[in-house]
Amino acid sequence: MKRLFSILAITGLMTFGNIQAQDSTETEAPVVEQVQEEVVTDEEDTVVMDDVTTDDQEATFTQKMKQRFIEGGPGFMGIVLICLILGLAIAIERIIYLNLSTTNSKKLISNVEDALKSGGVEAAKEVCRNTAGPVASIFYQGLDRHSHGIDSAEKAVVAYGGVQMGQLEKNVSWISLFIALAPMLGFMGTVIGMIEAFDQIQSAGSMEPSLVAGGIKVALLTTVFGLVVAIILQIFYNYIIAKIDSIVNDMEDASISLIDILSDYKK
Repeated sequence: MKRLFSILAITGLMTFGNIQAQDSTETEAPVVEQVQEEVVTDEEDTVVMDDVTTDDQEATFTQKMKQRFIEGGPGFMGIVLICLILGLAIAIERIIYLNLSTTNSKKLISNVEDALKSGGVEAAKEVCRNTAGPVASIFYQGLDRHSHGIDSAEKAVVAYGGVQMGQLEKNVSWISLFIALAPMLGFMGTVIGMIEAFDQIQSAGSMEPSLVAGGIKVALLTTVFGLVVAIILQIFYNYIIAKIDSIVNDMEDASISLIDILSDYKK
């Protein structure tokens, strides 16, 4: 009996202990899950808040730019914007044209020299026809006048070199015009804005900051946008000028080499 009672008591204690352990585990599990859910929710909220903050900042910057542009007035700000658009269009067209006009002069000179030795002037002219760029065009003109003598070929190279240089510099002067025009328009808007501000002061009969602030702000905005346009176009203009100088120097060196090759071939 005692042994049976002891076994029953131990079994009951173990069963009661397992029930309590399960209850405590089940009680703690929802708490842990709730805490985890709260942490995940907080993290998601933080990420969402960060995204919203970033989007707000980007939207705010874009909206500020649009707002400042509108505040500058449609008159002068519109003209400044047209200067930027036209200047960029011409600059991009010139950059594409100059990059297509770039030729590997050393390779062209080598091919022309080999063609002269193997097939004569007509073979060299065919090489120039199949090569794009102003250097190949100059070479073709020099080879075409070769039968009239070296002096005639040299004059043809010089004359056609001037034509090709004019093609390289085509419309570049318009970019310099827009570079000068954009800040001048901005300064004109500044002067007009200041005049309007003083007219408001004169009409009100008193010097109040609220009367002057609007006109001065418009005046400064036109100046800022005009200077920004001029800076952007100036960067493109300097690149284009440097590219033209590089191509022209290459044309001159290649022309001298062509005259030397023709002189040796004539002998």
